[in-house]
Amino acid sequence: MATIRFGISLDDTLLKKFDRLITRKGYAARSEAIRDLIRDNLVKEEWAAGDEETVGTITIVYSHHTRELADTLTELQHKYHTSVISAMHVHLDEHNCLEALVVRGKGKDIKKIADRLIGTKGVKHGKLTVTTTGKHLR
Repeated sequence: MATIRFGISLDDTLLKKFDRLITRKGYAARSEAIRDLIRDNLVKEEWAAGDEETVGTITIVYSHHTRELADTLTELQHKYHTSVISAMHVHLDEHNCLEALVVRGKGKDIKKIADRLIGTKGVKHGKLTVTTTGKHLR
């Protein structure tokens, strides 16, 4: 695989802001930061297509005192057992729990699972974080 150099024209104000971002994030060079921006957009495209195999995490926070909620969430995880490849349960305090699920499958299917879990009555907050299997990125 060859590395190709190309130029980018930027307004000086935009470049200064970009350089500050690079410094805050700890990049050694602009090139790596630009590669990451490109990769991030390619991952978003994978998810938008919906038919690519993707991975991600679904994180939910809920009160374990909510009647039958824990059982409902467990049942949903079993229902989607082919997509839910790992789960972690954390007791945040005497009332609240966090569940982090690692999921894998077609983007559109994972999105449906996340919506179903996050939309379950009693879930206080939830978020789907998407990424890629890395198969199509270099």
